[in-house]
Amino acid sequence: MLVKIFGSAVFGVEATTITVEVNIDKGIGYHLVGLPDNAIKESSYRISAALNNVGYKLPGKKITINMAPADLRKEGSAYDLTLAVGILAASNQLKSDKVGDYIIMGELSLDGSLQPIKGALPIAIKAKEEGFKGFILPKQNSKEAAIVSDLEVYGIENITEIIDFFDEKITLERTIIDTRAEFYKNIDHPEFDFADVKGQESVKRSMEIAAAGGHNIILIGPPGSGKTMLSKRLPSILPPMTLKEALETTKIHSVVGKIKDNGLMNQRPFRSPHHTISDVALVGGGQYPQPGEISMSHNGVLFLDELPEFKRSVLEVMRQPLEDREVTISRAKFTVTYPCSFMLVASMNPSPSGYFNDPDAPVTSSPAEMQRYLSKISGPLLDRIDIHIEVNPVPFHKLSEEQLAEPSIIIRERVTKARELQTERFSEVENTHYNAQMSVKLIRKYCKLNDESKNLLKTAMERLNLSARAYDRILKVSRTIADLEGVENITSTHISEAIQYRSLDREGWLG
Repeated sequence: MLVKIFGSAVFGVEATTITVEVNIDKGIGYHLVGLPDNAIKESSYRISAALNNVGYKLPGKKITINMAPADLRKEGSAYDLTLAVGILAASNQLKSDKVGDYIIMGELSLDGSLQPIKGALPIAIKAKEEGFKGFILPKQNSKEAAIVSDLEVYGIENITEIIDFFDEKITLERTIIDTRAEFYKNIDHPEFDFADVKGQESVKRSMEIAAAGGHNIILIGPPGSGKTMLSKRLPSILPPMTLKEALETTKIHSVVGKIKDNGLMNQRPFRSPHHTISDVALVGGGQYPQPGEISMSHNGVLFLDELPEFKRSVLEVMRQPLEDREVTISRAKFTVTYPCSFMLVASMNPSPSGYFNDPDAPVTSSPAEMQRYLSKISGPLLDRIDIHIEVNPVPFHKLSEEQLAEPSIIIRERVTKARELQTERFSEVENTHYNAQMSVKLIRKYCKLNDESKNLLKTAMERLNLSARAYDRILKVSRTIADLEGVENITSTHISEAIQYRSLDREGWLG
């Protein structure tokens, strides 16, 4: 008997429906074709043990299974449940008249229970697009898949439930979530809040500007000055995610299998990889491509602590994704593209010892060691960082203050208003949504200076030995400062503040 049942494969962040054809005929043998990987080939052992342990069995006949399209590589153990239900239907151990109405996915344990799968959200989106009645999958993934409206999602814990469901012995409980309610839940209660930060007013101001304009930022300061603590709080002042951004972000984390129980992600991601990370782990890839840390940071923040400690090759492969806001991974037979629109936040010590420019600590690094340490950050990468800010240790009288600082929610209101101005300004410009994305043409159009501002910028570049690359960055940051004040024209005050955020361009830092 021939039965067709449906699963799904995820490539990039999109799913492709897989038709599983199970044919049982006279003879003996188990033949699985259609480019399955080793995990799928091993499924026969898991399926056999699971069926035996729940009172069913593999038929002692010739079982031929084709996974179509046959030229598309399939991978992972998530097809266990698909294959098992197909075999049971083809051997008349369950009713087969409705199995083709659903996408069925799940990894089997030997006792018949189900383990979670990756990519449930993109699979559910594809199932709805192709008109399937529903999606049956492990209960751990049901909330994630139920984000998709108008698709029946059933989470099950054991293979016996799906068998009894198709035999009409039980009715499965449909998983239903209110997507908008999930989206707005705890949206105004970030885990890390700027209210907890004592002192560091200038650094908080620079981070507010960075958030308002989507600017990349680097913090330079000695150990213990609060660089990491401040960076962790940056997502709390970014504008709230739109529902579209939340779905995009959730899809990426779903593909990697990092979705928590609540299903929809409504907080901007904050990723902080260790400095020993490899090129592939950062940008994505591998034999079977997976999203990297930069894609996991999509619509959020990527924090690189101790930037000079990262391998230079790792930092260099990040340059193009920073510009394009997507990363493309090519293989011989296919190409996948992952989105990666993120804010880069980096931190570094000013010297190998960490205490350069600190009046209370002796300089223990030679000029050659200093230059070697700082030169690990290439000019082209630094070119993509708009704001450089020095972070100094907080004095005791500030640390001992009991009064809380300004909370993140108040700062975020100002940031959101500034972003709304930019959204309106760039409404007719493709792929430009905030000031950090402005091209040279847009800078010339929206960052016009009066004579006073021009003279100030010229004097600063000459006296502070600012590099040529600093010019456009200063204009972009000035535009954001003006937006935070709600004014149309850039003034000398805005230029003056923006100049302060180019520490690494000054003579004596990177030379």
